[in-house]
Amino acid sequence: MSAETVTLQHVGKTWCPVGRPSVEALRDFSIDIEPGEFIVLLGPSGCGKSTLLYMLAGLEDISTGTIREGGREITGPSPDRGLIFQEAALFPWLTIAQNVSFGLSIQGLGSKECEQRARELLRSVGLGGLMDKKPDELSGGMRQRAACARALAMRPKLLMMDEPFAALDVQTRAKMQDFLLQLWQDSGASIVLVTHSIDEAIALADRVVVFTARPGTVKTIVPIDIPRPRASRDPRVHELRDQFTELLADEVDRAFAEQEAL
Repeated sequence: MSAETVTLQHVGKTWCPVGRPSVEALRDFSIDIEPGEFIVLLGPSGCGKSTLLYMLAGLEDISTGTIREGGREITGPSPDRGLIFQEAALFPWLTIAQNVSFGLSIQGLGSKECEQRARELLRSVGLGGLMDKKPDELSGGMRQRAACARALAMRPKLLMMDEPFAALDVQTRAKMQDFLLQLWQDSGASIVLVTHSIDEAIALADRVVVFTARPGTVKTIVPIDIPRPRASRDPRVHELRDQFTELLADEVDRAFAEQEAL
């Protein structure tokens, strides 16, 4: 285990809303995330995948267990951990360059250094000519690329992504997956990505963590040992697709049954 490993041990989360029954979202969740590893979280709706990301980011308290980064317990947000949401969540009144450099300016970097870092990052994500555009002047895929650039500006060791491509059309989604793999390889960061798409999990992951229905826990972890880029017609891809479909079938049924009972 590396000194930079992120370790989750017996992590649990129970929501306790005032005046309502408590809800156990996660139970006894344990996994190690190695430096430079691409992990995909796959499971039915409501199984705690997004909740786990927020706890990893230090934005949500855990109820039980521990989360450690390099041996130090995570107790709050850190520039070492970046989070990208399903919606790009850019500030609409700022230009793309100002959005990317926003966190850097808060850290006290000078305006020239912020501008240079933003320019380099936007060029790396193919938006170098759009620095002065506002978010509403860009397509959905462009906004997500800008969100990636903003997160990478802080040079995080761990980048978390909560279904970042779910709202995109099929063609744009495929291009964004290729773009993300290139960014991941260039940055050296670890990535933890939440998705409901089996094909996306197979295309991107080093390992896929399959969740049970709520309370979410690790049902199994499947390594993806196919060299990148991964052709959709590869027989091994078809085998993995069938495997994940079977693994998720019971969990999806359980999740639907629970939702209908509410």
